[in-house]
Amino acid sequence: MRLDKYLKVSRLIKRRTVANEVASGGRVFINNKAAKPAAEVKEGDILRLEYFNKTLIAKILKVPSGNVSIQESKDLYEVIQDN
Repeated sequence: MRLDKYLKVSRLIKRRTVANEVASGGRVFINNKAAKPAAEVKEGDILRLEYFNKTLIAKILKVPSGNVSIQESKDLYEVIQDN
């Protein structure tokens, strides 16, 4: 699944256009490498998001095949660090 779509589906970022802008701006990293919006994510990857003067580090636990409910979206990742 594309990075920008995963960020939206997992509700780490509310809108895909915002997720696309954040990734295009070089503020999203997959396994400590800058990632573009079209980068593929897979289970076990470590995401680092830097936006709104915050840094969020999360481990991808599951990559869904499509949209998921709000309750299910919390099971897609595990927050490692949030500051």
